[in-house]
Amino acid sequence: MKFDGTKNYISTDDLNIAVNAAIALEKPLLIKGEPGTGKTELARQISESLGLKIIEWNIKSTTKAQQGLYEYDAVSRLRDSQLGEKKIENIGNYIKKGKIWNSFESKERAVLLIDEIDKADIEFPNDLLQELDKMEFFVYETNETVKAIKRPIVIITSNNEKELPEAFLRRCFFHYIQFPDKDTLEKIISVHYPDIKKLLLENALNRFFEIREVPGLKKKPSTSEALDWIKLLLIEDINPLDLKSDGKDILPKLHGALIKNEQDIHLFERLAFLARGNR
Repeated sequence: MKFDGTKNYISTDDLNIAVNAAIALEKPLLIKGEPGTGKTELARQISESLGLKIIEWNIKSTTKAQQGLYEYDAVSRLRDSQLGEKKIENIGNYIKKGKIWNSFESKERAVLLIDEIDKADIEFPNDLLQELDKMEFFVYETNETVKAIKRPIVIITSNNEKELPEAFLRRCFFHYIQFPDKDTLEKIISVHYPDIKKLLLENALNRFFEIREVPGLKKKPSTSEALDWIKLLLIEDINPLDLKSDGKDILPKLHGALIKNEQDIHLFERLAFLARGNR
């Protein structure tokens, strides 16, 4: 069972090594990187490449670790008891299985994606330490232990919004996805838009990396935003020559796909004003 990327996902050698090392060690793979660098998509492509089903758990600020295991609906059981429902005799009718439980009971090995773990409370990772380490947990309401039939491949993503506990980090294999260089990004774009003309691709990439390198930029455009921008350039049939910066129009064509806050727009406007003043 080895991951080497897919035809739809350009994976670097060091990322392939990290994925395969985590699988071999049977440890969760913790993936960090800038937003939009393909962390979530990596789990889906691992699933596709290895022919495994994927179970996705998307974490929010209100998500609790217990929800990944199971939730017991005591309120519904109380209501049904008042109505004389026979289903109350089986407490299992009021237990909702979480994504981790689903991955544990899968008869075939699955990929479990815990997406954007850093959005949750700081104690969230610690609350899952034992469950992900031992691949089992106890259900107090039914007095049963749920064990993984086939140990899932666990992929955990983080945008680095907050530090993760050291005890949690020790149990993971870690990899940081570097922002792709020009050659790698060219390959990624070519996968999505194989018919793009060479001059348009070259000028768009040059302009894209010029924008990322502007000092003081609050939010650098990501890989996914580059793909959105390229799509718009193709739809609007933009002349490749119009993408070159001439000092007067530092903001690129269709810049709304790349620049997502007013602070950065004002930064480019100031740069354009200074460029005109120095002429």
